[in-house]
Amino acid sequence: MTEMPSGFRGRIHRGTQQIGGTCVELEAGGERILIDLGLPLDADEVSETLLPDVAGLRSPDPALRAIVISHGHGDHWGLLPLCKPNVPLAMGAATARIMSAAAPFVPNFFAPDLSYELRDREPVEIGPFRITPYLVDHSAYDAYALLIEAEGRRLFYSGDIRAHGRKGALFERMVNDPPQGVDTMLMEGSSLGRLDEDARFPTESEIEAQLVESFTPPGFVAISASAQNIDRMVSIYRACKRTGRTLLLDLYAMQILKVTGNANLPAPGWPNLAVYVPEYQRRHIKRTERFDLLEPYKKARIYREYMTEIGDTAVMLFRPAMMHDVKAANLWPKARAVWSQWEGYLKDGPGAKLKSDLADLGVPFEAIHTSGHASIGDLKRLANAIAPKALVPIHTFEGDKFANFFQNVTRRADGEWWRV
Repeated sequence: MTEMPSGFRGRIHRGTQQIGGTCVELEAGGERILIDLGLPLDADEVSETLLPDVAGLRSPDPALRAIVISHGHGDHWGLLPLCKPNVPLAMGAATARIMSAAAPFVPNFFAPDLSYELRDREPVEIGPFRITPYLVDHSAYDAYALLIEAEGRRLFYSGDIRAHGRKGALFERMVNDPPQGVDTMLMEGSSLGRLDEDARFPTESEIEAQLVESFTPPGFVAISASAQNIDRMVSIYRACKRTGRTLLLDLYAMQILKVTGNANLPAPGWPNLAVYVPEYQRRHIKRTERFDLLEPYKKARIYREYMTEIGDTAVMLFRPAMMHDVKAANLWPKARAVWSQWEGYLKDGPGAKLKSDLADLGVPFEAIHTSGHASIGDLKRLANAIAPKALVPIHTFEGDKFANFFQNVTRRADGEWWRV
């Protein structure tokens, strides 16, 4: 009788040749889990045609035991609204709260109902799989790498990871105390092709210093950043304090900060912080009768007249829907704009239109940002520390270049089943 090969199986549905849309299927003893179910970055809309070919996503299949979400960026969870609701979900509790808090404000968002909560280095048993989450430094709050064990084999999934954010100590902890005996490591390579081998991204502390320099001259500042990039919210707030400015946050940003449950993050009553409710959010609240969203921020709320009064010393967390508010407050003539997110968003779509509109208004524009992903040097440190028997590129356009930097590289194709 032919002996069956040992180890559970895996296949990457998206990620071996692209960044975003990540989805990995694992199977042991006829039972399966998915690691992430992301929306591709180049998708025009959320469409069922984008769902990977996985039994249990379009119609019930009890063999699909769970979908495990590594962190709260849409390119890792954005197809969840399309799958059947009876598939159990696992993610960090703060990630679930942030997604739920964002749902009233953002199109195509999703309020998850958790079956399993991921906690740092606390194993979770799902069918034949033992999953140990590792809290990591990333531009998404409550992000995890995952160690997955079944049938005597170990797979480590890096998720999205970096070493230069405000939680960089988590990366050092991983390198100094890595998971042992890893057979296969799925490691992200977002920085390959974007960064030279010996180059590094600015740290979040360096970003704060750049923001201080930008905020020092008088004049209204409109800064475009993701409210879910909590590290950046802290940098912007600290830069405002250091320059004597008032940071204006909208309801969406305040709700995101609130539901993290982190008492060390800006909140109503903090100095140099005010809440401004833009017109589009006021209309939305009236239409949906969600007046409860206003209640926690009454004492910190300011109105357009006061925004005009403090304009020269104000920094607004800005998005294109607020163009009218700034115009009505007569702040554009002395304003400048800061783009504090990935510059690729400026190439087309809303980002490109915003940059064009600001140019038409004569508003100076600068970019101050750092990556949410590790430099090549830090990825090498991670790979050397974990020392997997096989290192599989994922979340990258440059998988063919991995062998130039890492050992034991094994290329896999999207949709290919392989033994861990």
